[in-house]
This record gives sequence, structure tokens and C-alpha cells, in this order.
Amino acid sequence: MAIQTQGPAGPSLVKGARAARTTIALKMMMAASGIIFILFVLLHMYGNLRAFWGMDAFNSYAEGLREFGEPELPHAGMLWIIRGVLILALVVHVASAAILASRAAKARPVKYQVKKNLGSSLSSRTMRWGGVTLLVFIIWHLLQFTIVKVNIGAGGQDDSITKNPYQLLVHSFNADSHAWMTVIYLLAMLALAMHLHHGTFSSLQTLGWTNSATSRRRARAAGWVVAIVIAGGFSLVPLFTLFGVIK
Repeated sequence: MAIQTQGPAGPSLVKGARAARTTIALKMMMAASGIIFILFVLLHMYGNLRAFWGMDAFNSYAEGLREFGEPELPHAGMLWIIRGVLILALVVHVASAAILASRAAKARPVKYQVKKNLGSSLSSRTMRWGGVTLLVFIIWHLLQFTIVKVNIGAGGQDDSITKNPYQLLVHSFNADSHAWMTVIYLLAMLALAMHLHHGTFSSLQTLGWTNSATSRRRARAAGWVVAIVIAGGFSLVPLFTLFGVIK
């Protein structure tokens, strides 16, 4: 048998096999939750780009999200379902990442004295801290645009702005308010691009789609495409708002 259950070596082999299986399961959960986030940010990016069509188009999209599924679902019912799925995916993603990082640290208690980063990409080396950065940004982003709706541009709460999604967006990034908001947003998008680049490749690798040199190159290219399209798309709105195109 491949796994011995008797003798001195039996328990350690069984334990090792179980650890290997749970590691694979954790990686699969990270891949699945990561794909959910990729799909979500794609849709979210599309919604943000509606700002280029003006206030009516953007606010119509925002209200449409709350009305979707009516009357079978209550007002904003589908939105809460989506939020629930995203919260669950976030918990799974963060917990899996933390457990895998802890296992990797325990398996390698002594750091290599050689250049261990040789051959690894920058996005892979910054994956952990990039994830933490994105988590902090997401919390702030939700507080600003969803939970509290803080109008940074007007220095606080203003119902004429905070209750108007388009106005809240524009006042948060226009040149007359605080340009540092745009800088923070763009830095967060850089972290998102790095995370998406390596995350897409890792997900495809976990799913077994990188078994050859050609497939690995395609997976890396897919990572770049996803990163540039999503992070670049998100960056357009604050940049064009800052320069006065969206106003």
C-alpha cells in the first residue's frame, strides 16, 4: 500500500497524506473564490465605466442592481445575495491563504541563505502583502461608497451628494477636492493588478491547466490580460474625473 497504517512510519505517513490532501483542498478553495472575485470585479468595472455615459446612465445602473429580481425578490434582494456570496468567498480566500502561509513557514523554518527569489515574479513575491493592502482598501472603499457614504470632496455628509451615486463618485475624485484620493485609488489598482496577475496564473495551475510550457505561457499571458483590463478599467474613471472629462 502507498500509505502504511502499521509500524513506526505508519502514523507519520498517514498524517502527511492527510496534510497533502488538505493543502490541495485549500488551494482549490483559493482558486474557486479567486475566480468568483475576478467575475465580480469585471462586472463592477463595467458598472464604473457607465460614468462616462453621464449621471443618468450611472445612477440607472446603480438602481437597477437594487431592483434586479423584483418582484420575486425584495428590493435589493439580489444585491444582498451577491454580497453574501462575496463575503463567504472572502472568508474562504483569506482563511485558506493564512493556513497555507502558516504551513509553508512551518515546513521551512530556516530561511535559505541563497537568493530564493531567483526566477519568481514580482507579483508572486508581493502576493501576501498585496492581499493585505487590498483588504484594507476594500474596507475603506465600502465605508466610502456603500456603508457610510462619506463625501470626501465636501468634507463630510451631504445628502444631495451621498444619496446620488454619480455625484458621490465625481466629488470623490475631482481636482477641486482631494487629489490624494485618486493617488490612493491608483495605488490600490496597482496592487490589484499584481494580485490578479499571479492569482490568475495560480488558479489555472491549481486547476491543472499549466501542464506544459505552452500552457504555462498562456496562463501567464491570461494573468496579464486580466490584470491590465480590470485594473486599467477601474483606473479610467478616477483619472478622467481628475482631469475634468467626467464632471
